[in-house]
Amino acid sequence: MSNQPTIEEIVSLCKRRGFVFPSSEIYGGFAAVYDYGSYGVELENNIKKAWWKYMVQVREDIVGLDSSIFMSPRIWEASGHVGGFSDPLAECKKCHARLRVDHLLEEAGVMADEKMSEEEINKLFSENKAKIKCPTCGAQDFSDVKKFNLLVKSNLGNFTEDWNKEPVYLRGETCQGIYVNFKNVLDSSRVKIPFGIAQVGKAFRNEITARQFIFRTREFEQMEMQYFTNPADEMTAYEKLREYRWNFYLAELGFKAENLKWHQHENLVFYAKEAYDIEFNYPFGFKELEGVHARGDYDLTQHTKFSGKELSYTDPFTNEKYIPHIIESSVGVGRTVLAAICDAYTQEETAGGEKRVVLKFKPSLAPVKVAVFPLMKNKPELVAKAKEIFDVLKMEFMCEFDDNGNVGKRYRRQDEIGTPYCVTVDFESLEDGAVTVRDRDTMTQERIKIAELQKYFGEKLK
Repeated sequence: MSNQPTIEEIVSLCKRRGFVFPSSEIYGGFAAVYDYGSYGVELENNIKKAWWKYMVQVREDIVGLDSSIFMSPRIWEASGHVGGFSDPLAECKKCHARLRVDHLLEEAGVMADEKMSEEEINKLFSENKAKIKCPTCGAQDFSDVKKFNLLVKSNLGNFTEDWNKEPVYLRGETCQGIYVNFKNVLDSSRVKIPFGIAQVGKAFRNEITARQFIFRTREFEQMEMQYFTNPADEMTAYEKLREYRWNFYLAELGFKAENLKWHQHENLVFYAKEAYDIEFNYPFGFKELEGVHARGDYDLTQHTKFSGKELSYTDPFTNEKYIPHIIESSVGVGRTVLAAICDAYTQEETAGGEKRVVLKFKPSLAPVKVAVFPLMKNKPELVAKAKEIFDVLKMEFMCEFDDNGNVGKRYRRQDEIGTPYCVTVDFESLEDGAVTVRDRDTMTQERIKIAELQKYFGEKLK
């Protein structure tokens, strides 16, 4: 019987089974930065591969891009990040912990929007101070709220001592690289509006209080698609994108429908037409997994203004000229990894009364597709045959050879990393040319001819 895991159970599993490690752990760790282990990076790659296929490969109207992490500082001025990309910060006067105010208010049952002005959130914070305690020391004495800019500064190419006065930035989001390449893509490919540009890449934010494991980190990866439309078609395209992105989680990632819901933004930025989030039911509640937003013509208008380059579009059939409107889909890889693990996490009691933890990933997401075992590690003929099978299967599927411990323990280990199938080579295999294949979800076993394994798994893992 499945159940909702706690965040502690998820963190423990991720560390124990090599999905996620704290960054710089032997040096005491580095706050809000994580490393993905051998199974974590496979899960990451499978998610990105599924997203890329769904958003680029099967779509004739969307093309890919990989823009640079460092870009002209003027881009971040044009986008509003230098002046307005900030979170509300307050300091506890007792322990001097720096705290994100909208999170404190949320935990006190008061909703604060990140788009509020410094004055608005100060007023809300002051009105509700009686409900708020410092999560570090329990005190209720705080400084005034100040807006803290989240851009991460660098001195790239600046060798003067006062580089901080004219910094460059690590990108705070990937979409700006798409906007500034709009004309390049238009001029170098066969796309015509409506069309989209998609990319997967790293972004960086100097989060005040990063928390909830890999849900909110200072270095993260985004999967974003910006879709350029005629202004008259923006909202029609937006509704189609919302439906398309919702179906991705159900059909492509295999998430349970009850773990997803829509959340509509009520307090929109001034240029936005509409904004919805797809929320996932994490162990700490429903939180944003992906944003789907109708952004109007703000982005290309700003970059036209700041760069002096014309970013309008002329329809080749009607000669209508306009600044394209943009709808976007933006999702974090880390948040999707965490959602995939939480959605797949299952605790069961076997027929023999034993409890097992199993990650019931959709097979396409599973880090390892097939594990191959010799029944006994000290029998050279069994090991040799198992290695022979492994060497064939690994050319087509991500496989793992495992001869550590008894077969029961190996099954449990593979269950915890989500491996759909295990192959055991026993003494009968040497006689009849067949092996035992065990199904992760049902735990049923069947004998399959060695010569038929590639075809068998090709159909099962399709």
